[in-house]
Parts: sequence; structure tokens; C-alpha cells
Amino acid sequence: MDKSYWTDLAEGARSKGWAVALVQYTLAPKARLHQITRQVAAAVSKAAILISGPIRLSGHSAGGHLVTRMVCADSQLSPDALDWLQHVLSISGLYDLRPLMWTAMNDDLRIDEAEALRESPALLRPWAEANVTAWVGGGERPEFLRQSRLLALIWEGLDVKTALVIDGEHNHFSVLDALKDPDSDLTRTFVG
Repeated sequence: MDKSYWTDLAEGARSKGWAVALVQYTLAPKARLHQITRQVAAAVSKAAILISGPIRLSGHSAGGHLVTRMVCADSQLSPDALDWLQHVLSISGLYDLRPLMWTAMNDDLRIDEAEALRESPALLRPWAEANVTAWVGGGERPEFLRQSRLLALIWEGLDVKTALVIDGEHNHFSVLDALKDPDSDLTRTFVG
């Protein structure tokens, strides 16, 4: 889907006075994961030039992977974007991409072992200043719960500020609804 399907999820942050940018990137199979990572880093870096002030990143599912990838030690974000970056809220993200190599999704993703190792945040060193919350619904598929626990455990062990929140019985999509509410725990975690 394109970003127009998700604009209502910006309302919680917007009502708290935040400027919100929704990033559009080329989807697989037209782009490989490392190309998508580069596109997202370029978009966030451009936003850092246009708006001065703190930056908070959030993404869901593949977007959760991508925003977390932005705070790996080999981040492709500009120095300006990194200077302003305060927090990453990764919702139902994927952090170890190797299991995807054995799914039907890989017909489009075309992930091989080398790319999985290069693009999996849980297998990479985090940026020393990273501050990441892995948020996942308690009613998610077991793999999303496992992946969120995995990232939190590994990055916490690498002395990065990391939190894990398992949100009630929410599923992969209902977990997002709280972003519309400025007073929800999810929105407060994201933008304060």
C-alpha cells in the first residue's frame, strides 16, 4: 500500500504539535532491501533539513524494520538527522530477516543470506545514541512477538536504551489504532 492509506495515523502526533512526514519508498520486487533502506535514510535526512527540531521515527511491520535500521551503527542518515534523532518507535517490526528467506514472500523480497545479514538490525551493532521502543500487540503472530523480544534483548545487552512493550491483545493492525489518539500510551511513547 502507499502512504495515503495511513495518514490518519499521524493525528495523535499532529494534535500534540508535531510536524509529520510519511515516507514513501519503492516496494519489492522493484527494489532490494538495501535500496529501500537508502531511500528511507535519504527521506529522513531531507526532512531534517526542512524542519529544525527533534526527530522521532516510527514505522510498522516492514516500516518498523526500516526505522530501526536507521539507528544501526552503519546508519545512512545524515549527521544532521542523527543529531536531531531522539527516539525510534518500531511497531511490530522485523529485526532478523533470515527467516523470511524461507517464506513465499521471498519471491518478491529476494533476500539472500548476505543481504539478510547486512539488513537485520538485531544482527548489527546499534548506533550508540539509539533509543528504541519495540512495540508489539499481544495478539500478534508469534514471530512478531519473538522478533520484538529478540531486538530488545540483544540491543539492551549492547547498552542501548531499549524498551519492549507488549500491548494487550492487539493484532498486527489494531495495534496501530492508538496512534490516532493523542492521549494513548502509544502516542505518548512516540512523541511525549
